[in-house]
Amino acid sequence: MRDAFTQKECLLIQKLNTPQKVQNFLYQLPYNPKDTLFSFRNVARHHKAHCLEGALFTACILEQHGYPPLLLDLESKDKIDHVLFLFQKKGLYGTVGVSKDIGLHGRRPIFKTLHDLVSSYFEAYINEEACITAYATYDLRDLKNYDWRFQKKNCKKVEQTLIDLPHTPFHFKNEKYKKELERYRQYCQRYAHEKEFPMDYWKDQHTWW
Repeated sequence: MRDAFTQKECLLIQKLNTPQKVQNFLYQLPYNPKDTLFSFRNVARHHKAHCLEGALFTACILEQHGYPPLLLDLESKDKIDHVLFLFQKKGLYGTVGVSKDIGLHGRRPIFKTLHDLVSSYFEAYINEEACITAYATYDLRDLKNYDWRFQKKNCKKVEQTLIDLPHTPFHFKNEKYKKELERYRQYCQRYAHEKEFPMDYWKDQHTWW
């Protein structure tokens, strides 16, 4: 497959040889607000990405360093999923990802179970419409001959495949949800004129890259 990459892409792959390095690279990318579904090649070319595009970009790069091209799909009650690259290091789970929301980027590989990993996104996903309801994983190699790495067209098949996946329900106590939603509302009122909440709002910062 190496022959399929351009020289510029090969240099990028060589440089980004760990999940943390890819995550740091994604932090520098502008978030893509458009309704596109870029392949790895188009993310590298246009230098922007939303969550699914960032996951495909990461999967393609880290696949070249021995990581399986796995995705983690977080399903929300507002029907707006969040997709990340999923990996394991020494048996522990972590993610690499991009988001316009501060708490929804990647996580360091410190989680013993997928449920624990998904739980680290719980508070960051809560607002008036959103809350994690289920999750699923997917191996992009199961798409067989579908070109999610290099094609110029949007990778709509990947998105639809994730939507169609059977998801594992994410169970949580309703009291916890109500408490986090009320905390969210209070911060919205207090910081109504700010672009972002203060950093002390986020409880799970120790799990971030």
